[in-house]
Amino acid sequence: MLSTNQVPHLQTALKGPLLELEKHLLDHHVAIESWFRKQFKNTPAPFYASVDLRNAGYKLAPVDTNLFPAGFNNLHPDLRSLAVHAAQSAITQICPIADGVLIIPESHTRNMYYLENLYTLQTLIENAGYEVHIGSLIPGLDAPLLVSLPSGNVLTLKPLVRQGNRVGVNDFFPCAVLLNNDLSGGRPEILENIEQTLLPPMDLGWSNRFKNQHFNHYSDVTAAFAQLIGIQQWLINPTSVACGPINFKENTGLELLSNTVKQVLETTINDYKTHNISCKPFVIVKSDSGTYGMAIMSVDSSDEILNLNRKQRNKMSSVKEGLHVEQMLVQEGVYTYETIEGAVAEPVVYMIGSQVIGGFYRVHTGKTATDNLNSPGMHFEPLSFEQACALPDETQTPDATPNRFYAYGVIARLALLAAAREIATAKGDLPSLDAI
Repeated sequence: MLSTNQVPHLQTALKGPLLELEKHLLDHHVAIESWFRKQFKNTPAPFYASVDLRNAGYKLAPVDTNLFPAGFNNLHPDLRSLAVHAAQSAITQICPIADGVLIIPESHTRNMYYLENLYTLQTLIENAGYEVHIGSLIPGLDAPLLVSLPSGNVLTLKPLVRQGNRVGVNDFFPCAVLLNNDLSGGRPEILENIEQTLLPPMDLGWSNRFKNQHFNHYSDVTAAFAQLIGIQQWLINPTSVACGPINFKENTGLELLSNTVKQVLETTINDYKTHNISCKPFVIVKSDSGTYGMAIMSVDSSDEILNLNRKQRNKMSSVKEGLHVEQMLVQEGVYTYETIEGAVAEPVVYMIGSQVIGGFYRVHTGKTATDNLNSPGMHFEPLSFEQACALPDETQTPDATPNRFYAYGVIARLALLAAAREIATAKGDLPSLDAI
């Protein structure tokens, strides 16, 4: 297991730009924290989120933001107090009269990793002082289902019912309903038009949400942030272009996709020349909606798209719940040059409300620095942000553990702010970044 007093080895000669960025964040720590406070006051953060980061040494950027995080069981035990405090604060802000929380999970019964996550999430909120029950959408469930977990704990899933405009279990119908279900299978009718506070709103599920919209907001956020502290936006912002319609099974739209890949590669080549980066450019092609690391591939030539075989096209044609892929996101590839015992790794940062509560490294022994690590064979190494994410240590070097983790926390919160602005847009109430 990774020691909590060190960060993974950054296996690249291109450390200079990252060190300069980390030093810049340290030098502007007060201004950064003030800016975040103002932004989240004006655009409240979602209840929770996780952000996948990639650290190339010359660039530190998010590649995915999940509004229904499912890895709370992977957080370091030392982080429990941070998460409990953050949950108390977030629930109080969203629903001040709440004395209980109803969690609506994915309908998994065999995915023990997910169910351990669910048990941990329930326990965190209970420790924050709330009664918590889990209302399941499993078809045909008409009685409590007890699931024995590998940890030795027992998780209880209860049938979700609706009474009037409220949902609950038994006689438990709290004002706060927490979705831990990304709605890849669509919007459950039982949740439509309820009067309770639904976190996040269903409009942010994968049946409605698109990644390109998130990264458009992220681009706006990082433009304002870069101007605030005087850095080049490129250091923290991956080029992202939506492309569609695409039908991999029918082999249509692939020429359009190939041209978009070529466009992003050419942009990346020019950026590398500008910043004296000697790495080979690549792009990530992924479904514009959906999760679980499905329908995603890494390419370094537009010809690869035109030469996909039937097996590759079938793999790219659908995501979780069989959701059909119709639009792709073509994104500048960001190398991950952090390694743990020789295996490539990428940090995943967890937040509740606007507070970073910790994170872990996703590690994969069978992948390279250009691959998607969210795939079978990955494992997780917990890391502790207990005194790091919001408390950089200016007496140490920019690359020291608390300062590297602080940099992770800053970039993750930029993505969190982009997600908050997605929610504001869905509500028709998007404030200007310049107006604060």
